[in-house]
Amino acid sequence: MRDDADGRGGDELTHTDASGDAQMVDVGDKPDSQRRAVARGTIHLEASTVEAIRASELEKGDVLATARIGAIQAVKHTWETIPMCHQIPITNVETDFEVGDTEVTLTVAVETTGKTGCEMEALEGVTTGLNVVWDMVKAAEKDADGQYPETRISDVRVLEKEKSTR
Repeated sequence: MRDDADGRGGDELTHTDASGDAQMVDVGDKPDSQRRAVARGTIHLEASTVEAIRASELEKGDVLATARIGAIQAVKHTWETIPMCHQIPITNVETDFEVGDTEVTLTVAVETTGKTGCEMEALEGVTTGLNVVWDMVKAAEKDADGQYPETRISDVRVLEKEKSTR
């Protein structure tokens, strides 16, 4: 991955040293800035499962409340799961669920003030939050053979990232 002052690429690889070994990027000389990233993804489910989520009728409990906690926890621990990802001070996490007829969409916005962005944190929040939904509803989603023919997570992406100097 190449990176320079404008974030569009430069002459040096930033995640490898002179011998080609992986290394963490040194951001020590970068000024602090306010940063925000927003990511979104969707889990596709059976209509009956979505209705059970709405009615709080699932055996494991409140699906969206549990998924919200999972998403926030994932944001806070991203640096532990993504190699060479910096531990950053998270100043805010917002989660928003949109419940459709056969899907649940999760949007996660992350804010920090620091030397590096928070896109990976937003993505980790979305993917973990949606995985928690799957875990909470898997008994309802399984078919007679114990498979998940309709269940899938899709469209995970960064919607926006912002950076502003203090």
